[in-house]
Amino acid sequence: MSNHLKFYINGEWVDPVTPATIEVINPATEQPFALISAGSAADVNRAVAAARAAFPAFSKTSRADRLVLLRRILEAYNARTDDFTLAVSQEMGAPLEHARNRQTWSGRAHLETTIAALEKFVFEEPRGSTLIAREPIGVCALITPWNWPLNQIMCKVAPALAAGCTVVLKPSEVAPLDAIIFAEVLDAAGVPPGVFNLVNGTGPDVGQVMAEHPDVDMVSFTGSTRAGVLVAKAAAETVKRVSQELGGKSPNIILPDADLAAAVSQGVRACFGNSGQSCNAPTRMLVPRDRHDEALAIARQAAEALVVGDPTAPGVDLGPVVSDIQFSKIQALIQSGIDEGATLVAGGVGRPQGLERGYFVQPTVFGNVTPAMTIAREEIFGPVLSIMPYDDEADAIRIANDTVFGLAAYVQSGSLDHARAVARELRAGGVQINYPAWDAWQAFGGYKQSGNGREYADFGIHEFLETKSMIGYGV
Repeated sequence: MSNHLKFYINGEWVDPVTPATIEVINPATEQPFALISAGSAADVNRAVAAARAAFPAFSKTSRADRLVLLRRILEAYNARTDDFTLAVSQEMGAPLEHARNRQTWSGRAHLETTIAALEKFVFEEPRGSTLIAREPIGVCALITPWNWPLNQIMCKVAPALAAGCTVVLKPSEVAPLDAIIFAEVLDAAGVPPGVFNLVNGTGPDVGQVMAEHPDVDMVSFTGSTRAGVLVAKAAAETVKRVSQELGGKSPNIILPDADLAAAVSQGVRACFGNSGQSCNAPTRMLVPRDRHDEALAIARQAAEALVVGDPTAPGVDLGPVVSDIQFSKIQALIQSGIDEGATLVAGGVGRPQGLERGYFVQPTVFGNVTPAMTIAREEIFGPVLSIMPYDDEADAIRIANDTVFGLAAYVQSGSLDHARAVARELRAGGVQINYPAWDAWQAFGGYKQSGNGREYADFGIHEFLETKSMIGYGV
């Protein structure tokens, strides 16, 4: 790829103002395999200026024009499926099948859903003599994470363009290659100069500059709660809109009337998918106290059935976690679970047997976890499951809601009405009932310290719009 060391600004691939580089590490080998340029405030200024200059014309384009553009982007995106798949596998260690059928596919699904939502989106409506108009907010800074890179890039860029906004994207420097391919896709699709811009770099050197920039009207950020607080503080000086999707510690309540074997086994797989690196992973499994030991045996069997290894090898379920920093953090939290008295059911500290290199983590299950334990409070972001016993339904709901996070929650029951009733009691932005299929039409986002705002489909388009009331318009 010839554009690794360049940024995409104003419709052109350009060199950074000040040369600086970042190594991209393959987490399966712990070795660098690519080099990208690291941006600075000067690069951000160029990108924001390009987006600002492009906004007046692009904001006035018609729905029909933007639909044509998004459909061209979809065609160009699909043509690069193999490139996306390889990039995501190399930069974040995703098994190739997962990289293709989940990671790359999710970007396509978001774009298809955004197109369908835009076709029917209501931008203007009369209310008496007042006309309510929804207009693009302006220049948007998009800051995306490494764990679901194409998912998060697309569920920000697609609705922003659908709304008529212009954007500057800063992907994670840990997994930036898919974003460079994405910029090539938009270039191939004929996105007008300045409408989409890409600047790689670190959070302090690029992300913070974008957040505090006076010519940026909105920041959409996905990442840790700690980083989200810093972004919000940086944006506060200019009173710009900040939309955030942050951390999670999602409960999974298995009710007494659920099929325990199926619910626990599926819960283990849901927690450990993407090597546990999902903000909405069901990491706290709540089971009836009188069936706790039975649940542990089922979970052990499910965890030990998972194959951890080389992401390029067939039949691998879990690749490595993304970096040495993540690996060390996860190992420390596993050790804290042992030290604080949780029952180690499967896995533990250290790499899986036979893997001497790479940031591979053993699929780890703890039982007899209490709400006060560190592994029950902190987001681990690795393949670590905490199983917690509860006394009755009220106790389960209390434990589930006893967290500073509120991104997702899960309920398993043999009765849909029962599951629905419990779902209404949970303080989370999304509640999944009986492991449903993923739905790109949902309103994705969290309560409490899991963030604010909503993404996906028409909810995502709304985030990038201002509402104007023209009173007397219809008189």
